[in-house]
Amino acid sequence: MASKLYPDAQLEALRGFPAQIAADDLARYFTLLPADMSFINAHRGEVNRIGVAVALCTLPWLGFVPDDMGAAPAAVVSRVAATLGVPITALESYGARSQTRTEHLREVAVFLGWRTATEVDVKQLDQFLMARAMEHDAPGILFELACEHLRAAQLIRPGPVWLVERVASAREAAKAETFTRLEHLLTPERITDLDGLLSVDEELGSTRLSWLGN
Repeated sequence: MASKLYPDAQLEALRGFPAQIAADDLARYFTLLPADMSFINAHRGEVNRIGVAVALCTLPWLGFVPDDMGAAPAAVVSRVAATLGVPITALESYGARSQTRTEHLREVAVFLGWRTATEVDVKQLDQFLMARAMEHDAPGILFELACEHLRAAQLIRPGPVWLVERVASAREAAKAETFTRLEHLLTPERITDLDGLLSVDEELGSTRLSWLGN
């Protein structure tokens, strides 16, 4: 279902860092406060400290932390490294063990007050998406709205395939609900009139629906 809405390359891009970061976002999310520094400095070694720092700033920015930390935008790495006083290259060695990244992400989430979604949270997300799908049918818009919803609730965004499938389900549910609400209006006469809009009119050289849209 996800592949019908997004090509594989786009899904893969949604798992990682954007190529660049806006200046406003860089200042907003990658400015380390004293409490942040205390948390970061509790970890041993330059490699761990810069890895934890990037994760700490990235979670509120993206709503999740990509596995490939070394792919963070250069501006991000430079700013964090300068603040910590460690070499930029230190991040390249971070997270050689996936368990280390997982443990650090868990610590970062607890420190920031973020968490993974529960069944109740997922149900609320589905209800939110269903309501938005009644207004917007574009999957890209719904995906972004879902990400904003999760960030606002401080819920770590699951993988993009999972989220795209929830978007697809919401769109289908919205279509069914729309039909239910309009079914009583679809009299045989009205159905005939609507079907007529899809027939090519020889005088117009197109369907009446296309003509009305011009």
